Amino acid sequence: MKKGTIVFSKAGRDKGKALVVLEAEENFLLLADGEGRTLQRPKRKKIKHVQPTGTQIQMQPECGRALQDADVRKQLKAYENGGENGKRRCH
Repeated sequence: MKKGTIVFSKAGRDKGKALVVLEAEENFLLLADGEGRTLQRPKRKKIKHVQPTGTQIQMQPECGRALQDADVRKQLKAYENGGENGKRRCH
């Protein structure tokens, strides 16, 4: 699974929640949603407990700054609302 892929949790407290893959280990993924699971404190979850969507978020904002939790939240919200990957201009 690639970095930036949007997945849905199939098990656990976060079942049904959209998350973003930050890193893929052997049988585990590091996931964040920008709220409860931030980029600094990602969730470690087994690959078999997530459903990939095939959609990716933009992991590098266009203005060159580092990815922030707010960027992840906005892109996930836009995906859930049917938007175009949550793309927005940098401020």
